[in-house]
Amino acid sequence: MILRNFLISRTQWWHVTMGDGILGFKFERSQHDEGDVAIFTICGHKTLNLIGAETVKRCADGIGETASDPDIRCAVLQGVSNQAFVGGANLKELQALEPHNAAGFVGGIHALCSAIRDYPVPVIARIAGYCLGGGLEIAAACDFRICDSTAVFGMPEVKIGVPSVVEAALLPGLIGWGKTRELVFRGNLIDAAEAGRIGLVETVVGDGELDDAVADAVHDILEAGPNAVRLQKELCRQWEQLDLGAAIEAGLTSFSRAYETDEPQRYCQRFFDRK
Repeated sequence: MILRNFLISRTQWWHVTMGDGILGFKFERSQHDEGDVAIFTICGHKTLNLIGAETVKRCADGIGETASDPDIRCAVLQGVSNQAFVGGANLKELQALEPHNAAGFVGGIHALCSAIRDYPVPVIARIAGYCLGGGLEIAAACDFRICDSTAVFGMPEVKIGVPSVVEAALLPGLIGWGKTRELVFRGNLIDAAEAGRIGLVETVVGDGELDDAVADAVHDILEAGPNAVRLQKELCRQWEQLDLGAAIEAGLTSFSRAYETDEPQRYCQRFFDRK
């Protein structure tokens, strides 16, 4: 379904079979001369690709199990179809929650988002169709987001009686406090064009152009130094936590660590050889 012309060499499932079919997580490896690309697919309920506790756990476990693979250069996270990235949490599970287990349910979404944010290489969200509630939190946890014109975004939790929580806290850093408050208080939906305008997604393309746009981003990452990209991912996470002075100091350390390998020399020489 995704990234046509990419060679898929291996597929692994973390799944459970229920009334709606196979639910869970699928990992595919796309092999290239420069390295491998992980393709992660969230497989939820129904057309909206709704996620429940079991699906979320299998996604977090699956991503975590591939994180130590040194051959993976970047990852793409997608929904199981172009009708939805993730349309939110399974309302039947939400309705059945009680005070003693409610935090555990959203804690599972947080664990999945943490697995994405802690993944050692960039994770690109490939978004088509609905991206709502917990789905938008998962997308926000990715390093950047590419969507097509079919994408619809929103944080409608207040309309079912609960606040937006966990990685909804990432939204102000993407779209500012005003837009965040508007989305979480109103529970309104916005289209792809508005999402691009406010900075919720980095790239918006037309219908039918999504895979090419994702492939272009993947190509750019594969062209870069693999060690440099991993150092940059680690540094970006540090920047989120540190004050300006400490962030600059962390960058000095990261820059020095790049020279613990011969990658800077080789990639500089590659630049000269192309001239």
